[in-house]
Amino acid sequence: MPTTVGDKAEQSGKETIWDKNKDEFKKKSVSKYYDPCQDAANKSIRCMNRNNGDREMCQDFFQAYRDCKKEWQQQMREARWK
Repeated sequence: MPTTVGDKAEQSGKETIWDKNKDEFKKKSVSKYYDPCQDAANKSIRCMNRNNGDREMCQDFFQAYRDCKKEWQQQMREARWK
């Protein structure tokens, strides 16, 4: 079984950055912001994979992603000014 960085740190008695911050990370609240356009991004990537990187075949997917991103950014700006 391979030795991980955490195993090496335990063996050496040194505390890793993760060890120092893991409790703080676990207590961190989930961000209220997420990328609602991730689905459109995934569809664009799948299209590129299906079409061997031919961007012309995926223009509709790219446009849907750009439109989604533009709308989301506008909503974020409006929420910031409220």
